[in-house]
Amino acid sequence: MKRTPSVVLGLCSYTHDSSAALLVDGELVGFVEEERLSEQKHTKLYPAHAIGWLLDQAKLSAADVDAVAYNFQPARYLAESPAALRMALSPTTRDRSLARAHGFAKVAVRTQRRLGVLGSQFPSAHVTPVLHHRAHQLTAFAASGWQEAAVLVVDSLGERQTTTIARGQGTHHPRARTLEVINDPASLGYVYGAVTEHLGWRRGDEEGTVMALAALGDPSRFRHLFARAVRTTATGFHIDPGYFPTRTLTSGYPRTSRRFVAETCSERHPSEPLTDVHRDLAAALQERTEQVMVHLARRTRVLTGSRRLCVGGGVATNCVSIGKIIESGIFDEVFVPPAPGDAGTAIGAALAVHVDRRNPCPVAGIARTCYLGPSYEDQSLDLTPWPGLRQKALGVETAEFLADQLAHGTIAGLFQGAVEAGPRALGNRSILASPLEPGVVERLNATVKFREPFRPFAPMVPAEHADEFFTLGQPAPYMSMASGVTDRTRERVPAIVHANGTSRLQTVTRSQNPFMHTVLTAFGRRTGVPVLINTSLNIKGKPICGTPEMALDCLANSGLDALLLEGRWITK
Repeated sequence: MKRTPSVVLGLCSYTHDSSAALLVDGELVGFVEEERLSEQKHTKLYPAHAIGWLLDQAKLSAADVDAVAYNFQPARYLAESPAALRMALSPTTRDRSLARAHGFAKVAVRTQRRLGVLGSQFPSAHVTPVLHHRAHQLTAFAASGWQEAAVLVVDSLGERQTTTIARGQGTHHPRARTLEVINDPASLGYVYGAVTEHLGWRRGDEEGTVMALAALGDPSRFRHLFARAVRTTATGFHIDPGYFPTRTLTSGYPRTSRRFVAETCSERHPSEPLTDVHRDLAAALQERTEQVMVHLARRTRVLTGSRRLCVGGGVATNCVSIGKIIESGIFDEVFVPPAPGDAGTAIGAALAVHVDRRNPCPVAGIARTCYLGPSYEDQSLDLTPWPGLRQKALGVETAEFLADQLAHGTIAGLFQGAVEAGPRALGNRSILASPLEPGVVERLNATVKFREPFRPFAPMVPAEHADEFFTLGQPAPYMSMASGVTDRTRERVPAIVHANGTSRLQTVTRSQNPFMHTVLTAFGRRTGVPVLINTSLNIKGKPICGTPEMALDCLANSGLDALLLEGRWITK
């Protein structure tokens, strides 16, 4: 008699960055963020599009799902309420203790209700809430493909936890054993989000803008403030509520204090010009974040004894901090998964349920891969809604054609294969440009991406040529690490070097992305420099283009010269 397969659906939903992942007998069918299909950036809605695609891929229905893994545990929120009430004993936290206790209890109830809603969608499934940081840990570790590694997760908040140190073991049945926990209100992600908001950008979305701005400022101006506000301890760090008042999970409570404003600057409106004080504040925040992250990495090394490190959580997207950890030499190699933020926890939650059920089937399809979403290779293309666009089919020399166009100054969108996981452009949904073209960064920011002029652009390079241009000394497949550069880079391709002397590179192997490796090689043959600028196929405020329609809109409504869409060259 044929055995019924185990079908586990992992979900991130109702908070932000909704996503879904599907495991069938331990094998990952796919993973996709809802925004790539719904066109709503950072959407918190139930990921109906993502789930529909996954079930269709597996030729299953909702009734076939026997387990739903959700990336939060409601009871863990409830446990914070008594601790919050004890904050009334301290004059620095007294004014928020009741609001904090109420806020955590309210979120616990809301999360429990969400589990019920999910259960109603899948009549044959048992819904299991998974500890948020455990989901992060398993995502990061399983994606590494390593048999054993240290795992450091740093984010804003998962139930009560903000930072965890664990040891991961096993490739076929990955597990992560937590060794140390830091709970809220000690939260590095909270502090970075608070200052991002204070500087006039969207918290939970534009922290990367602040990281870029930091390179233009002088951290010494506010260095001592952040040393007081974010104080390291023997086992982690502590946040001074005098600067960053405790979190309440209730709207209407500012994240920075009057003291913080008095000692720095007033809150900047997005329409106001940037001044030195804003640059210096960003620089000091970034410097302290890097220091704390390296401190946590050292603590992780001591606790685990491991020589390899996996990093997950929202703060893992701070590529300069990851670069500092690598430079420190604490670990032999550092790995960040392609989707280190909350969206990626859909994978980790599904893994947790698969492992806990003692399913004998080994985990597969997760390690060292990022192209996990929908693809549209065989879809016909109707340009009627875009009357200004023209298309022509390309032959077998598509990579050579694209390399030639780029070498002659064309800025081209690229839409090929499966949608990437995570927030970076990894060669399937990219905007590509020659770093040798005069004024290319200014043109990309002003007319293509419509974003701040100080924002840098990441380079991609064949892995075998990485050491000629970058000093990182290890693979960087997911554009998650900032690296120093060589003299050759400064001389030949200064456009890819940010003001802090680093580049957030992506190393590309032939096995990882054969097409992009061929394009890079062909571009290098024409120009002597096998390096391209690679940024995500979207404009500011929009998600990365997951569908052909989104890509065509991007071409039509931006300064892109052309779009290579599954073998078709589309121009205006």
